[in-house]
Formats: sequence, C-alpha cells, structure tokens
Amino acid sequence: MKLKRRPMKADVPSTAMGDIAFNLLIFFVILARATDDSHLQWNPAKAKQLEGVKSSRCSVLIDRSNKLYLNGREMGQAQLSQAIDDLLGQAPAGQRTVLLKVHKEATAMYYEPVIEAIAQAGGEMVHILDEKR
Repeated sequence: MKLKRRPMKADVPSTAMGDIAFNLLIFFVILARATDDSHLQWNPAKAKQLEGVKSSRCSVLIDRSNKLYLNGREMGQAQLSQAIDDLLGQAPAGQRTVLLKVHKEATAMYYEPVIEAIAQAGGEMVHILDEKR
C-alpha cells in the first residue's frame, strides 16, 4: 500500500530576509572601514642627559596601537629576528646598532618579544628617548 506524502512547503518570512540583509550590510561596512596607517603614533619616553646615536642599520618601532614596524615597514613579530639579521648582514660588532622606539603606553607583552628578537639577530639595541625638559 502506497501512502501519499504531503508536499513540503518552506516559506522564508520577508522580515527575516530584511534582518539578514541589514546584518550583512553592517558587517561589510565595519570591515570596509578605512584606517589611515600613513602616520605612526609614537610618543617617546623622556629622560635627562641623553646621548645621541651616531649611526644605525635598522630601526624598530612599536606605535600606540602596538603595531610593529621595521625601518617604517609594518611587520609581524615572527619575521622580525630574521629581517633584522638580513639587514645587519655581516657587520662587525659596533656597527650592528638597532634603534628601538616604543610608545610610552606599550606594555611588556609587546616589547619584550621585540627585545628578544633583536638579541637573537645579534643586534646592539639602543632605546630612543626624548630629553626631559
């Protein structure tokens, strides 16, 4: 004996489609939000009686938003040690200076791995400070 099946009919309410479209619109607007990375937000720490740096081969900067830059180019912490090593090359001791600039609000979680990466690359680290006035 054969049983008759009812045809299944699934209707999507139009209000649900409107909600989904609105949520997708908000999602893509947030993702498309443009950020201006053309300027680095860096306020150096201050100290008395500073000594100037004569020369350096590379500069590492951690800005206000904890982004990491090597010679002005944004970079991740994982690639930092190798990139510094490539920049320093076979330079002898005394010519392996790496300038480290850290925003005054940066936490140790961001600058300690950078210090370690500079040490692994054999760089001679110099902290950049502003003279206290």
